[in-house]
Amino acid sequence: MARQRLIGHLASHLIIGSQKLRNCSDATHSQISMELPPWAPFLAVVLATILFFKVVFRRKGTCNLPPGPKPWPIIGNLNLIGALPHRSIHALSRQYGPLMQLRFGSFPVVVGSSAEMAKLFLKTHDVVFTDRPRTAAGKYTGYDNSTITWSPYNAHWRQARRVCLAELFSARRLESYAYIRREEMRALLCGLHEASGRLVLLKDHLSTLSLNVISRMVLGRKYLEKQAAGEDGSATMAPEEFKCMIDELFFLNGVLNIGDSIPWLDWMDLQGYVRRMKKLSKKFDRFLEHVLDDHNERRRLQGDNFVSRDMVDVLLEIAGDPNLEVKLHRNGVKAFIQDLIAGGTETTAITVEWAMSEMLKKPEVFSKATEELDRVVGRERWVTEDDIPNLPYVEAIVKETMRLHPVAPMLAPRLSREDASVGGYNIPVGTRVLINVWSIGRDPAVWDSPEEFVPERFVGSKIDIKGHAFELLPFGSGRRMCPGYSLGLKVIHVSLANLLHGFVCELPDGVATDQLSMEEIFGLSTPRKFPLQVVMKPKLPGHLYARGH
Repeated sequence: MARQRLIGHLASHLIIGSQKLRNCSDATHSQISMELPPWAPFLAVVLATILFFKVVFRRKGTCNLPPGPKPWPIIGNLNLIGALPHRSIHALSRQYGPLMQLRFGSFPVVVGSSAEMAKLFLKTHDVVFTDRPRTAAGKYTGYDNSTITWSPYNAHWRQARRVCLAELFSARRLESYAYIRREEMRALLCGLHEASGRLVLLKDHLSTLSLNVISRMVLGRKYLEKQAAGEDGSATMAPEEFKCMIDELFFLNGVLNIGDSIPWLDWMDLQGYVRRMKKLSKKFDRFLEHVLDDHNERRRLQGDNFVSRDMVDVLLEIAGDPNLEVKLHRNGVKAFIQDLIAGGTETTAITVEWAMSEMLKKPEVFSKATEELDRVVGRERWVTEDDIPNLPYVEAIVKETMRLHPVAPMLAPRLSREDASVGGYNIPVGTRVLINVWSIGRDPAVWDSPEEFVPERFVGSKIDIKGHAFELLPFGSGRRMCPGYSLGLKVIHVSLANLLHGFVCELPDGVATDQLSMEEIFGLSTPRKFPLQVVMKPKLPGHLYARGH
């Protein structure tokens, strides 16, 4: 208010001065000109215009905004955001409260950091905050905002979500692919057995499991293996290169790109992120073009005898439907496939790696999980998906891991489609909204000893991880919730349970549990900064580890 009064006071004086200039004689004009510069009338108009618009905007509801730190000119509050934005924002929310307003460059940003605020944004006012801001990541790595993740709330997105829920991730279709998950799980366990006694990077094995499951379900075969190569004997893409692409995709989709916050600096690409996005997009597109060409050729050769065998086949069949509300073009199909591959490979590997990391620091959790697995499953077989409902402690480990290490520490940003009132504060149209899931998982008002890994807190608890309990939102909630969460949970539960059931996991010689780094890298996901290196020693009868058993 004081700043506005000052602007108004200065503007009025300048306007009066300019009027005097016009009315006085030449001599007087000369004298006054010594006191007021020639650009004073122009400045007066500018300041008066600024004051006018401030008054107009206040009438439109920009008063009574949530509390927050005072923004700097041009950069806003970007100077307060460190290398791990979810932690920086968590610290700010403890100062300004669970509903806080920031400014990232030219754009207002509202952050919800409590279960109550998450419920208001994701359920009560879900339809108001269902849109997405336009970002470089969506443009360059998401086929011009065509992916489910970055698409604005429109007919294209609604159709894509219906396809996911009704066709790709229905209970019937997921059950039809259960044999793929069993076969790839067996391959993981056999591979770890063959490496027993040696130091292994656990995430490499877990990523291979996820990638193979998703490749076979979505693409129909393992495009990343040499036996699936073309006639020249070279693979479409080396598995290691593809995993690096997935890591890069998640990193670039979560970075705070300066051009997204200060558009007039976008062309400079100060951080080099846009250049990396374009390079990644070209790599991914070459791979996806090969996949579509391969599938279309099989459709052509089989003619009337063609039967869909994977999700790409289903997508191509849907794309050919003349009754679609929104035509699904080739780039739209590629965006769909990219979403399915990326979302299905990262979640499992990161979550299980964090779970094993936390348990290595608390061996008593290993003991309790082993006791439950021996009692329910026994030592003469592996864990199956049907066993999971009877393993409440293993489920509790998964929930506790997702509380402390959510795959997406801040849900992908939303955008208000209209003016709204949330928690007694006004949220103007066009405001970007962040839900800090990482902060909610550490809220002392909800969790006892929130910084400690205590799976027991979830034994017998009714808190689920399917978007209904806003204290725990690893997959989000509402219309923008991850549509493939059910598949992710199946693979996470069974892979973690079988690792605990079939192996003793130890740190390398000379590394104490208190020396195990728990640092993380920020992106759309938060993997460990230093991949977990462990020694896996089998503990079940030897015949269970034989390939083909």
